[in-house]
This record gives sequence, C-alpha cells and structure tokens, in this order.
Amino acid sequence: MRRTVSMRRAAVVFTAIGALALTGCSDDGDGEDEAGKKPGKGSESSSSVALPKLDGEKISVAAVWTGPEQANFTKVLDEFEKRTGATVTFVPAQDPIVNFLGTKIAGGQPPDVAMIPQVGAIQQAVAKKWAKPVGNEARAQLGQNYAQVWQDLGSVDGTQYGVYFKAANKSLVWYNTKAFENAGASEPKTWKDFLTTAETVSASGVTPVSVGGADGWTLTDWFENIYLSQAGPEKYDQLAKHEIKWTDPSVKDALTTLAELFGKPELISGGADGALQTEFPVSVTQTFTGGDQPKGAMVFEGDFVSINIAQTEAKIGTDAKVFPFPAVGADSPVVTGGDAAVALKDGKGAQALLTWLASTDAAKIWAEAGGFISPNKSLDTAAYPNDVQRKIAEALIAAGDDVRFDMSDQAPQSFGGTPGKGEWKILQDFLKNPKDVAGTQAALESAAAKAYTS
Repeated sequence: MRRTVSMRRAAVVFTAIGALALTGCSDDGDGEDEAGKKPGKGSESSSSVALPKLDGEKISVAAVWTGPEQANFTKVLDEFEKRTGATVTFVPAQDPIVNFLGTKIAGGQPPDVAMIPQVGAIQQAVAKKWAKPVGNEARAQLGQNYAQVWQDLGSVDGTQYGVYFKAANKSLVWYNTKAFENAGASEPKTWKDFLTTAETVSASGVTPVSVGGADGWTLTDWFENIYLSQAGPEKYDQLAKHEIKWTDPSVKDALTTLAELFGKPELISGGADGALQTEFPVSVTQTFTGGDQPKGAMVFEGDFVSINIAQTEAKIGTDAKVFPFPAVGADSPVVTGGDAAVALKDGKGAQALLTWLASTDAAKIWAEAGGFISPNKSLDTAAYPNDVQRKIAEALIAAGDDVRFDMSDQAPQSFGGTPGKGEWKILQDFLKNPKDVAGTQAALESAAAKAYTS
C-alpha cells in the first residue's frame, strides 16, 4: 500500500497545529492522573486486551531503537512481562535490519519478534520465508484499533504479517522560539516563505537550518516532502513503485527546489560538510541549546524530534514549537512512516507480544512517555503529554485510510534503506554538490533500476 495523508485535509489540521504552537502549549490539568497526565482509555482498571499466561517463557525482540526510544519501548515490554509472566529481552539491531536479521537467522538465533521500519523490509522478510503470519488474537486487535490502511501496510499478498506499533508524521519543522523572536521571524507557510524566513534568521546572526546529513534517511525525507507537495500524490505513487524513472522531469523539479536550500551553505549549520558530519540527534539538540544563539534555529523531521528535545532544557510549546512542512505546491505535504512488529518464530510468546503491541494499553504506555505517535485509533489522545503531540496524533488518525507511507521505506532496502548506499548516499552527495541535478537523477535511476529488478 502506497498512500499518504490527504494533503488538503491535513493542511487544515496542521494549520491548527501551527496556531497552537504560536500560542504555546500546556495541559490544562483537568482530569489529571497521579503522574500529572490526563488519563487515556487504557487508564481504566480493566484491560483492553486478553493475554495468555507465559510463566517462564523467554521472548526476544530486535529493534534499531536506541537511547530514549529504547528506554520507552522497554516500558512497554515491562508491562507485557507483568501481565504474562514472560521474560522479554531487547536485542539491539543495526540498519539495514534485513541484513542484521539474516545474520541472526543464519546463525540459528533469530529473535522471536523484530520491529521492522520499512514496508520493503517486511516484504523481503516474507519473500525469504522468515516472517510468520499474524495470529487470530492480534488480527482481532488490529481490526478493532486500526484503520484498514495500517493493516494493509503490514500485509503481503493478502496475509497479515506486521503490526504497526509506532507511526511518525515526518512533515514537521521544529524551531527555537527565542531565535525566531530575536530575528523577528514568523512561521512560514510556503517554501518561498521558508527560504525568506531562513534569510531573516541568518541576518540576525544565527544559522537558520540544522540538517542531520550524516544519516541519509533525513535527506530522503527532505526530498519526499518537497516531491509530494510539488508533484502531487499520483506522481508520488508512481515514483514509489518505480513506475516512472528518477530521470523524470518531476524529480528534476524537486531536486532543483531542494537545491534552493542546499545550495546556500550559509543557511545550513556547519555548511554542507558540517551537515554531513551531523547525526540526526545532534541536529535536534544543537537547535535547542545555546539559548537564543543555537547552532541552528530550525530542524526538519517528524514528531519523534520531541524525544531529542527532551534531552535538552527546552520545553515543547514554549522554547520549542513546530509548524507544518512548507507547501511547495498547492498544499503542505504530510508523509508518514512507522515500525511494525513481525514474528520470526512460531510460538505462543511471539504471537502474544504481537497481540499486546496491537492493543490500546500498550500504545498508551509509550504515548504518555512522549516522543511517540500511535496509529491506534482507539487510543484516547489525552494520553499524549502535551498539546503539540496530541494534535499531531489527531491529524494522523483523522486521515484514516488516506495515509501514504514514506517513499524510501517502500523501496527495496538496498535502494531506500541502507547507510552509505542507494538513495541515502546519493542524496548525501547531492547535499555536497546540489548543482549536479542531472547527475543525481542518473545515479538515483541507476541504483533504483538495479534494486527494483533484483
């Protein structure tokens, strides 16, 4: 399934987010629980999901999450242990996760469950006969709690293999409010306005944009948002399926637009060379440290940026605010991503964990911790810790079956999901030399042609 959030509907919702961010965000305190958060649906004494007793059973879960994401996911696993009696071990994985899993499987030690962040990787796991179909109990939770599109994203040839536990809205720009205020800058709504805002911030003595170019996936997200807004959903679908070539004029237009930013190194923290040495977490933290003199005033990425903001002293809604990715075409784009749980072993434990992750109770635990958006439509959005995340989540759920997934995550992993190769590497080269649009297109098409036919 290759869809995206309906751009017109999302533009209306995210206009509300922008207005909310301008006025600041804080919970009003009504109906707070003991932790100081409003209770979600999972806060009732009764459980939303029935789980089997698994006393003495050991279950391993592999994921590429580290730091705060790993810590918050561990909270979800801890509650599963309490309810079932099982012991769950987190197995740190590396990108590309298909290669990591292949090594584990070849060594006879596959994890019971893997959190897979690409649709293409799920398809590869099925093709290699690694993945096990989702059981009846988990499918029942999916049917109850998920829009059909999220079920379809985890399906291959009509069989359910994945449970999408964590979603992401990857069309947001977060900014340092003090830097904006000092510069007299305001939230831009269009790409032209965005570039003007960047110049305004730069004139105040602060570098406007922080880019985590050491992680190639951030650059694919830059491209995809521009492409979706400029070329439109139909072209986006065609390019995602490689039904049109990367030498198509629509790709030229998007790269040319992106070069309007990448071609001005003075607008990027550290210039191109500095950005290519900056990992994503640092791109965020350097935006929200240093008071009104940060290394960058803005950073583009999804709702999960809030996790890294939490590692600074900045407060979301006051020191850190957010606006929708600026419209290049008629509407602001909204691209989503996500992580799906896939069972790699037959067994009661793996299936029980999939059932748990498809439940409202599991989603509520991470939602309350922050830095997380759930595709679970049954989750009461009051569980989110602040109004910014709440509105982002509501927009995702409101989109229903109109959601469309991150393009690079739909591609074969060798093209769209491998560090130092394919689209990631080619766009890093483009960041270094944004004048070479034609050469970048040719390289992208060559890599894509090999990946989609292999």
